[in-house]
Amino acid sequence: MDKASIGGVILAIVGIVAGLLMEGGNLGQILQPTAALIVFGGTMGAVLLQFPLTTVVSAFRGMAHIFAAPQKHDHHLIGQLVGFANKARRNGVVSLDADLKTIEDPFLRQTLMLAVDGTEPAELRKMMHVSLDSLLEREEQLPAVFESAGGFSPTIGILGAVLGLIQVMQHLDNIQEVGRGIAVAFVATIYGVGIANLFFLPFAGKMRIRIRDGQRRREMMLEGVIGILEGMNPRMLELKLAGFADEPGRDKKEKSS
Repeated sequence: MDKASIGGVILAIVGIVAGLLMEGGNLGQILQPTAALIVFGGTMGAVLLQFPLTTVVSAFRGMAHIFAAPQKHDHHLIGQLVGFANKARRNGVVSLDADLKTIEDPFLRQTLMLAVDGTEPAELRKMMHVSLDSLLEREEQLPAVFESAGGFSPTIGILGAVLGLIQVMQHLDNIQEVGRGIAVAFVATIYGVGIANLFFLPFAGKMRIRIRDGQRRREMMLEGVIGILEGMNPRMLELKLAGFADEPGRDKKEKSS
C-alpha cells in the first residue's frame, strides 16, 4: 500500500475530528444524511453530465491505484531491457521473439514485437509515439473527473446550505429551532468543501503523478527497444536508460556500479 496516500487520508480525518472534539463538538453535529445526499448526489449528477459513464467508472476504479504503491522499480525494467540487448547482440533481434510471451506490459510487448518484425527504428518511434499520445489522452480524462468533482462539490454544498436556510426561515417564531437549523444547514457546506479539498482534488493530483510515471516508463521502454534495434552496446544502453529512472532506481544503479 502507498503509505503517503493512506497516511494522508487518516491524518486529515483524524485532525478534523480531533479539532471538532477539542472545541466541545460531537460527530453527530456533522453527520447529516440530508446534507450528504444533496452534496454527493448533486456532485455525481454534475460529473455524469460532463463525462461519459465509462470514463467516470474508469476514474473511480483507478482510485485503487492511488492507494497501491508501485510494485516494480525502474532498475528492474532497465535490467530486463539490457538482458534483451545482450541476447539480441549474440543471436540477433529475431531471437527475442521467444521472449514476447513472457512480457506482461502490453506496450513493451507491442514495441518489441514490431522490432522483431523488422520495423525500422525511425518508423517504430513514430508509430509508438502515436500510441503514447493516444494513451496519454485517454488517461488524462481520469483525473479530470476528480478535478471536476472537486470544483462542483463546494458549490453544491452552498446550494445545500441555502436550501437548509430556506427551511429555517419557515420557523423564525422559534429561535432555538432557528439556531439548530442554521447549524445543520452549514453542514452541507462542510461536506462540499471537505470532500473537494480532502479527497477529490488530492485524488486527481496523485493520479496525475501516477500517469506521468507510467508515461515515463513507456518512453523508457521505447528508447530501450530502439537502442536494441540499432545495435547499441548494452552498457551504453543501460546508461542511457538510467537517465529515465526514478530516484530509487537511479540510486540502485549507482550502488551497483
